[in-house]
Amino acid sequence: MKKLVLSCFMAACCLGAAHAQKINLGKAANAASKGVGALSFSNNDAIRLSKEAVEWMDKNNKVAGANDPYTVRLNRLFGKHKSQDGLTLNYKVYLVKDINAFACADGSVRVFSSLMDIMTDDELLSIIGHEIGHVKNEDTKDAMKSAYMKAAAIDAASSASNTVQTLSESQLGKMANAMLDASHSRKQESEADEYAYDFMKKNGYNVMGAYRAFKKLALLAEGGSKQSGYEKMLSSHPDSDKRAETVKKKAQKDGVWKDPGTVELPKTRLTQ
Repeated sequence: MKKLVLSCFMAACCLGAAHAQKINLGKAANAASKGVGALSFSNNDAIRLSKEAVEWMDKNNKVAGANDPYTVRLNRLFGKHKSQDGLTLNYKVYLVKDINAFACADGSVRVFSSLMDIMTDDELLSIIGHEIGHVKNEDTKDAMKSAYMKAAAIDAASSASNTVQTLSESQLGKMANAMLDASHSRKQESEADEYAYDFMKKNGYNVMGAYRAFKKLALLAEGGSKQSGYEKMLSSHPDSDKRAETVKKKAQKDGVWKDPGTVELPKTRLTQ
């Protein structure tokens, strides 16, 4: 499996180095050459940018096919949630080494195979619920807006017309750095955690999955994981052990807490 090309906008805040290929943002990027002010960036702008960015990522990364075990598993878990809380979602699996998942303003959810390798079904559902929370709370719009306006400021000085140009390799690098600076706030992460817990509870899933997922993330952090982008992702997220404790308190209050015992990272790939 190759490593994910992360030269685009990502809600999960784990951007990597810019790729040599160019990404065409099309009409959605027209505001960059017009020097549009920050207040004019709408959710529709974020949706259009996200859609084109994700389409590019899908073309430039290895996506699991319809009959791939990863896709079959994700369909089984998440197929019923294509329409969720007023959102229209689409999802795919990237066959990559990175441990992560992300969602964008257009409703695209991308789950990385290496994340699926270490998470049980309930744990995966809690993580996907967290990413949906970012979309529902419009955190993805805020992150896109910040990166976009920085890119617009970079291009505005050299733009002589309203013609939209494809982004060069260096511009992709600048866009990636801007997105890194626009990572979700800890408050937004906490609110997305709350959404994930409620998502699990509302749909009759085992909320203990959220607790175990955070415990596994904490174990990865303790082990000094060198997975691409993982350490950077953790730097923008609240402490995983504290997040697990928050889930525990909620579950105790709801009367559904069951001590899972010691949570460990699996030694073999989970395929359930």
